[in-house]
Formats: sequence, C-alpha cells, structure tokens
Amino acid sequence: MTALAWQVAAFGLAGLVLGVASFAALRANTALYVAGDVWRSFCLHVTRLSLVGAGLALAASQGAAPLLAGAGGLVAARWIAVRLWGRPT
Repeated sequence: MTALAWQVAAFGLAGLVLGVASFAALRANTALYVAGDVWRSFCLHVTRLSLVGAGLALAASQGAAPLLAGAGGLVAARWIAVRLWGRPT
C-alpha cells in the first residue's frame, strides 16, 4: 500500500472512533439535559463539538483524501450509533 492509502485508512479509522465517542457523548448529553443538569450538559456539548472540529481540522491539514476519510468514518459511526442505540423518538 502507498503512503496515501495508509493515511486514508488511518484517518478513516480515527473518524470512526471519534464518531462513536461523539455519539456516545451525545447520548449522555441528552440524559443530562433531561435530568435538568444544564451546565454539565453545556460543557459536555462544547467539548464534544470541539473535539470533532479539531479532528476534522487535523484531517483537513493533511489534505482532501484524509478529510473525506475522516468524515466518512463519522458517517459510519452515526450508522453504528443508530443501530446500537436506536432511532430517536
């Protein structure tokens, strides 16, 4: 495999891991909002979005292919999260 292929595979896997962690945090965040703990929920929400933004910014700094792979990993993580935790009602 070429260096670009390894880079794309690494960023795709990183996007998948980051996405699963992000959607797990979103699930916890929803529970915090429902429980009325707005401050902790807000902090978790800002942290979650900042980490996803930083991950995508890092991928973008490496080029278009790693960015697309990372974004694809996030989309795949959404599919996994919906299958594991169900659709929101």
